[in-house]
Amino acid sequence: MPVSDKNIMSRLYLIVVGMVIFAGLVAFKLIGVSTVEGEKYKQWALEKTERVATIPPIRGNIFSDDGSLLAASVAKYTVHLDALTPKSKLWEDEHKALCDSLGTLFGKPSSHYLQKLRKARANKKRHVLLARDIDYPEFARMRNFPLLKYHPYKGGMKSDYKVVREYPLGQMAWRSIGYEKVDENGYYTRVGIDGAFGKDFLRGVVGKRMEQKSGGGQWKPMGANNIVEPQDGLDVLTTLNINFQDIAHNELKKQLQAYDADHGCVVVMEVETGAVKAIANLGKDEDGNYIELRNYAVWEAHEPGSTFKLMSLLAALEDNVADTTQILDTHKGRWKVYNKLVKDSRWGGYGQISIAKGFAVSSNTVFAQMINNGYEDQPEKFVNRLMNFGLHKKLDLPIIGEGQPIIRYPGDKLWSGLSLAWMSQGYEVALTPLQTLTFYNAIANDGEMVRPRFLSKARVGNREVEKFEKEVMSKSIASTENIKKVQRLLKDVVEKDFGTGSGLYDPNFSMAGKTGTSWKNYWANADDRDYISSFAGYFPADDPKYSCIVIIHEPNQEKGIYGADVAGPVFKSMAKKIYLSSPVIDKVEVDIPENEELNKKYEDYYAKAQEETKKMPNLLGMSGMDAVSLLENLGVEVALQSNGKVVEQSVEKGTALNEVKKITLTLQ
Repeated sequence: MPVSDKNIMSRLYLIVVGMVIFAGLVAFKLIGVSTVEGEKYKQWALEKTERVATIPPIRGNIFSDDGSLLAASVAKYTVHLDALTPKSKLWEDEHKALCDSLGTLFGKPSSHYLQKLRKARANKKRHVLLARDIDYPEFARMRNFPLLKYHPYKGGMKSDYKVVREYPLGQMAWRSIGYEKVDENGYYTRVGIDGAFGKDFLRGVVGKRMEQKSGGGQWKPMGANNIVEPQDGLDVLTTLNINFQDIAHNELKKQLQAYDADHGCVVVMEVETGAVKAIANLGKDEDGNYIELRNYAVWEAHEPGSTFKLMSLLAALEDNVADTTQILDTHKGRWKVYNKLVKDSRWGGYGQISIAKGFAVSSNTVFAQMINNGYEDQPEKFVNRLMNFGLHKKLDLPIIGEGQPIIRYPGDKLWSGLSLAWMSQGYEVALTPLQTLTFYNAIANDGEMVRPRFLSKARVGNREVEKFEKEVMSKSIASTENIKKVQRLLKDVVEKDFGTGSGLYDPNFSMAGKTGTSWKNYWANADDRDYISSFAGYFPADDPKYSCIVIIHEPNQEKGIYGADVAGPVFKSMAKKIYLSSPVIDKVEVDIPENEELNKKYEDYYAKAQEETKKMPNLLGMSGMDAVSLLENLGVEVALQSNGKVVEQSVEKGTALNEVKKITLTLQ
């Protein structure tokens, strides 16, 4: 049956309506794409051709105390040539002359560059490397070469630079000068002075600029102005002295090699201010070379051994549980505490000696008895005194990685009945070399403890921005009387014949300090034990200018282990060289002959001090100064008549001291 015209028209209308609706939907979608998605795709396109790039600032330089460079930020340039940019005539006129100039500058044949450039021109290369990582003077010369002297759009020169850190001293003090690195995730690795003071002073402020991608895929700045201009970092002046640093580095290295040791460190500090003048850290690498591997002076906390006897003695003096004139029996060098023996290095011991002499000869039995017997009923009193000195706290240094000191307390998991005896001689405690030196420096500084510091000032050019003054940690760690006593004993270690440091004595140069020889792994079998050799002290002894510590780990036992033999000579050699190269030489007399009469007087004084201290000693013939010192240590009030030597004493020899309140001495 034929379809009616009416039906045909109805179907046609439906088709037209459907097409209109479809067209409307398409139009709506197109509008949506252009208004909503269009911005998205436009941004995507821009990101492919434009970007906001960062401009790294130039990092501040690090200087020594005299203005010599320790670390510097240096620009390194890389130069390319667009071989298609120069017009034919300019290329023919100048490309060979450019090759001659490049050959002269870099010491290569001109033909090397001629072949390279002609090949690049023929192959239509737009990015030919001419030089990589060159210094600015070389870059400046290249900018005057043929072709390169023109505008980049005419001559084709392309250049870029990066800022790198250089260290004029090389390996010397490298770990202490340090560095700062940042990874792709923004995580910083900070080492030494460079790392410690990067954020506040050295880093500077990053700049920003717009860049556009060229046809060759290279990013180029858009416009002449940056979005944010970079701000270069501040320069810092350290307290380090290049001359002192050179002495410390070479003396330590020489001794490490001589004793085939594993590693060691040296620190020299200015007594009054705490300024670190030299810090050397050397360890043996896989090839047997001694290089700066770790900052042992700041990082490595270990049992200090006998250098800790200074802390033990000062604690006992401050708590009045002992005195330097007290006589103790060394028990033939073997004293038993519970089930363990405390041993002296000298077989057979030292007989009955004063605590003063026990310090000079570094008797373990004397110190174990002094501390164990003096504090056994109240061990917390000893530890509290050590903590009062600040020995349980870090120095709060700006340099990252300071080791944690360890001072055990009664009730701690590892505390035992042996702890007092072991702590007295520097075991069951741990200090870093710099923490130990800070205490010795306080003794040299008449009791004032100052924080070690590494910076003197920060500046822009010659304009000072910030100055770093000394920081006092404690105005006085102990009484003036007791500070003077231990100062005298530190001199005796070196100056007296029986002192462990007597081999370091020099009549022309005075030093004071304490030797240390400790087991590194005393729980091991005797044949498997390693040793730490140390010497801590200051110089000149009577007017201290510098304190110093030397630590040497694991010296070859066949060559020597004792602090006086291994570490002491480094201290002496450094002290003398520093002394001769500094203003101290103008204030200290030299070439003083040994005074035998004075030595005999001092021996007589010690002989008196070692007598039974519960009774009045015989003072006849002693100098008034020595007699007063001895009697005051015994707690007796003294009145003097005239001056000179003692010719008469109002209290007879042998009188019980508990019956004596005052004694009158007649001198002549």
